[in-house]
Amino acid sequence: MKKIGAVIASLLMATACSSGGGSPLVATPTVSPVGVLVAAPDSGDQPSFALRTGRAPALSLQELFHPSYSVPDDPANVRTLLVTGDVIPARGVNYYQSVRHDYLWPFRPTAAYTKNADITYINLEAPLFAGCPVSPAESFTFCGDARTVNGLTYMGADVVNLANNHLSNYGAKGISATDLLLHQHGMQTSGLGPVAVINVRGLKFGFIGFNGVGLAIDRTALKAGIVRARQLADVVVVQFHWGKEYERQPKPDPGVPTPDDPATIAHLSIDWGADIVIGNHPHWYQGVEVYHGKLITYAHGNFVFDQMWSEQTREGVIGTYTFLGTKLVAATWKAVRSYDYGQPEFMNAKDNAIALTTMEAASDQLALRLKEPTTTPIPALPKAPVCAPQHAPPPIGIGGTSVGECAPA
Repeated sequence: MKKIGAVIASLLMATACSSGGGSPLVATPTVSPVGVLVAAPDSGDQPSFALRTGRAPALSLQELFHPSYSVPDDPANVRTLLVTGDVIPARGVNYYQSVRHDYLWPFRPTAAYTKNADITYINLEAPLFAGCPVSPAESFTFCGDARTVNGLTYMGADVVNLANNHLSNYGAKGISATDLLLHQHGMQTSGLGPVAVINVRGLKFGFIGFNGVGLAIDRTALKAGIVRARQLADVVVVQFHWGKEYERQPKPDPGVPTPDDPATIAHLSIDWGADIVIGNHPHWYQGVEVYHGKLITYAHGNFVFDQMWSEQTREGVIGTYTFLGTKLVAATWKAVRSYDYGQPEFMNAKDNAIALTTMEAASDQLALRLKEPTTTPIPALPKAPVCAPQHAPPPIGIGGTSVGECAPA
């Protein structure tokens, strides 16, 4: 016991000496250094999904208007579908190409671009035949000279949609003459029943068209048409002539007894098997929508037409829709402005950017509107229609509403 006490005493003395003399022994606590705060990772400095994987991201409005994906240079698997707005070679257009003796005139500034796609798809809203009356005067009975078909060939049209409210302006004979003329010049047609099928390097595109202006769209026929197109093609393209005119947002056509909401019809088309929905008729370009990963374009505006009485009706967009295999992976739009009652030219860079910004804003507004809960509106008492042009005609008498469509009182 004495030995143990001596050992403890000697240890205490040694510790005291090593501490610098007579200072008492103090235990110094150890403190961990304070950690340095690190900022959260900035996702902006990370490669995009497309760059990391080489695969196209999910289709979205952001990706459409601000793409992060570079479509590969792979002609074996990449195909392009180009779509224009309304082509109406009637009235002023027909007059000015006739007096110029130049039926390529409406298409000259844009043809090099429109023909540079795997498939060029247009909406022709007037029958074409020899002896079409030539007059710039305001009229809602449309036709174009048969020689306009040379302009369609020149601009590269492959498929021509004939489902609209003006093709029948000269009756069944006008329709059949137009259909025959187009086929004689190597073009296929949609909207008269049969599916137009185009084979692009082994991938088949099927085209069908429906008119919803002046009458309701037959939903049974629409579903059957999509099913039939799906049997014949790998990619199903449906074009509609629909909606209220002179609007930036898709709205039901008030001239239809039971008006169809374009969004409802478009959604049904996708649900039944369409891969892309193409819209025309309102004479203004409108916003687009991504529904269940598929693109819906509600209106491309005017392409070849004589509506010079407003900036909006002078404008349109040409859409190029790029497919990688059967999947739509990109879309681009180029804006045009019409001159001389029927000749569209590409906008300059500044105006083109404004047009695309307008289109994107309309798309955002549409997405917000479609997300809002809907309530059943209280039916309003109908007003007596006034069948008169909504706008004052231009000096030579061109403009106004479409046939069969009346402005509300």
